[in-house]
Amino acid sequence: MTTATTVLIADDQPLVREGIASLLTLQAGVRVVGTAENGSAAVDLALERKPDVVLMDVRMPVLDGLAAAAALRDRTKVLMLTTFDDDEYVIRALRAGARGYLLKDLPAADLAAAVRLVHAGIDQYSATVSARVLGMLRDPGRGTGPQPAADLTKRESEILRLLATGASNREIARALYVSEGTVKNHVSNILTRLGVRDRTQAAIYALDHDLA
Repeated sequence: MTTATTVLIADDQPLVREGIASLLTLQAGVRVVGTAENGSAAVDLALERKPDVVLMDVRMPVLDGLAAAAALRDRTKVLMLTTFDDDEYVIRALRAGARGYLLKDLPAADLAAAVRLVHAGIDQYSATVSARVLGMLRDPGRGTGPQPAADLTKRESEILRLLATGASNREIARALYVSEGTVKNHVSNILTRLGVRDRTQAAIYALDHDLA
């Protein structure tokens, strides 16, 4: 028998919080282990109950969801669930280590599936949010400003620029006339040097540093 994915729900609106908990309780493969009314309570409860995934609203009192996500990034997987889909929140959520960004208009079954997928290591984004992220990756002018550049080699910088366009390892290999395995090794080194988790965050870094 498959073990259910445990989830903690953080939302400052009682009806929304309880409604999400009730709906998820009816879904197979998910078990709600608690609810929190603000980011601070979410962090405390997550450290106590160790859920597989925390469903986190963005705007909450005491401590907002973005700060709470950052506090939990090395402890558990955080999936943002909110009504706000503006660029700033999406970028800040990614920087805080969130493993996805969903809007509250999705069906309960889809939310339960997203929770299970995030637990399995697959980031989840609403369709409109995915489109916005892709738009940001294609338009460096929508970045949030420069920061000190990491100490990348010339080749790593070239690969990072291509990565920021959405190119796959195979496409990068073809563009630079190297093997796919070489590209894979460079990408791994780039993620380590930048201190980021995945290709999406590396691409955002490239945009912020005018490397795209």
